[in-house]
Amino acid sequence: MKQNNIKLICSDIDGTLLDKNRSLSQKTLAEMHRLGEHYPIVLISSRMPKSLRKLQTQLKCIQYPLIAYNGSLIIDGDSTLFSQEVPFHLLEIMQTYVNTTSIHLSLYHNDEWVVPANDYWAKREANNTTVNPEIQPLTTTIKDWKARGISAHKIMCMGEAVEIEILYRLLKENHADQVNAYRSKDTYIEVSHVLQDKASALSLLLQKKYPTISMENTIAFGDNFNDTTLLEQVGTGVAVANAKKEVLSVANDVTLSNIEDGVALYLAKLS
Repeated sequence: MKQNNIKLICSDIDGTLLDKNRSLSQKTLAEMHRLGEHYPIVLISSRMPKSLRKLQTQLKCIQYPLIAYNGSLIIDGDSTLFSQEVPFHLLEIMQTYVNTTSIHLSLYHNDEWVVPANDYWAKREANNTTVNPEIQPLTTTIKDWKARGISAHKIMCMGEAVEIEILYRLLKENHADQVNAYRSKDTYIEVSHVLQDKASALSLLLQKKYPTISMENTIAFGDNFNDTTLLEQVGTGVAVANAKKEVLSVANDVTLSNIEDGVALYLAKLS
């Protein structure tokens, strides 16, 4: 890491910055509090803005922009710098795909999270992200959003691994030109617009908010498939030790795992 070249810190959340309790450790908080006075700190995640703002508050970096939904939404304070929604007809198609399955379909738009039932999957995500969803039938949500002229920044599909695999293949075979679909776990599929990923979102944020900072001047941390292009395209891409092998293979460097405060220990090198 070339310290004098780093001008911005960017980090994924789940599996990267959070510890085994899905919390920010004292070491992580201390390093981020120290560095936040000297560097912009940008949280970049598949999470919704409401969840990211809670973490920003703890990290004392609420003054900096955030990138939500794997790059589909960029927010700076009260301003939306970028928004890219999934084509609306995909919501209706997804509904037909899951109708005869037990798959849970969560829909996200900005700070709205709507679920068809407060089932095991909804409760699990609420516990993980400390945000509670709105509960209403999927057909009602789709009808409401159509009337409002909005679509989803992210679709989350959760269910048994066998059903999720079948749905994943359907999406890849029939809609790869419209959406990015990736399996963050064998029981999860996260779906967003095909044109967006974390790397493109960060590049756009730098252009709009920090024109004197380049991707080369950025250090980024990640662990999962959706972090691959981000770590490839920044100047210093760092994978935590628990990262997927595909992420480890493209990283410039590797730090300890998320449960060993890997990000904090790596950032301790920055002055």
